[in-house]
Amino acid sequence: MEEKEFQVKKNSRKKIIGNALFVAAVFALTVYGVFHGEDLEGMMDAIREADIRWLIPGAALVLFFIWGESVILWHMLGSFGIRLKKRICFLFSSVGFFFSCITPSASGGQPMQIYYMKKEKIPIPVAAVILMVVTITYKLVLVVIGLGVVCFGRNFLHRYLEGILPVFYLGLALNVFCVTFMTVLVFHPVLTESILRWGMKWLERRRFLKRKKERGRKLGESMEVYRETALYLKEHAGVIWRVIFVTFVQRMALFAVTWTVYQAFGMRGTSVWDVVFLQAVISVSVDMLPLPGGMGISEALFMNIFAPVFGTVLLPAMVLSRGMGYYGELLISAFFTIAAQLYYTFRRAEKRG
Repeated sequence: MEEKEFQVKKNSRKKIIGNALFVAAVFALTVYGVFHGEDLEGMMDAIREADIRWLIPGAALVLFFIWGESVILWHMLGSFGIRLKKRICFLFSSVGFFFSCITPSASGGQPMQIYYMKKEKIPIPVAAVILMVVTITYKLVLVVIGLGVVCFGRNFLHRYLEGILPVFYLGLALNVFCVTFMTVLVFHPVLTESILRWGMKWLERRRFLKRKKERGRKLGESMEVYRETALYLKEHAGVIWRVIFVTFVQRMALFAVTWTVYQAFGMRGTSVWDVVFLQAVISVSVDMLPLPGGMGISEALFMNIFAPVFGTVLLPAMVLSRGMGYYGELLISAFFTIAAQLYYTFRRAEKRG
């Protein structure tokens, strides 16, 4: 047993180191791609001239974005009869955002949230169902915004997005597919499990996969989460609508960070909704890409579609907008992730003492 635990910890450390190296490499390439050949001194001068009275609300919006998910977690845990303090839910939210920011396709956030939820004796099936609902609603809001832009913003599309329409449509299609697939998994779990098991056996017969009983067991456990999610959605429709509303407000708050940057530079001529939905387009485009925080592609898209909006201060605006909207979120969530680790470390020490 000890040898097995040692191996698990060893594999976990290797995975953390691998993710760290990957993030560092992507970050280095992003910095080189964005700043190579640019007037860095002029950029810093422009940033120093930005009105901090508008940047402070921008930072507050990032904090609100993280806080928004903690409200959702607190509300949904309450629907299971689990009463936690809101600050504990804020720690769960921070942990999720931090690990989502530093792992490809945001794959590390929810496993770490479940890890910390276990410390509050929240059953894993309950945590898994809650986080599944959060994921579905999170992506659903993006899909609704993206489809709204396509259906009702034809002039908007042609004015700002001509150069990146293929990327936008690809990102939207991937999000639609993801939401549709997850919905099918939730509401038709028996049919889905039959199809997945057939597909797994087909791959094993053709030696694309090695035969493993463990794989079938894990599939069964995953499908049980979807069954429980379907039951929760049917029994808590009111809660789900409130979650969708909070998620929409939460996401729009983060998109509005770019508007505060626009105001900080004293820009005029573009409406708040154009700025907010341009930032939303970037999120729709990069959300499903296997890059931590959409690094690299997000900066490139910003420089493309916001060129007519920010003009000569485009690069400084990108640095501030992306700096607060992603790197600021990363730093804030990192701080509270450390706080979460310290909190549970000290609490465990107190119980032992």
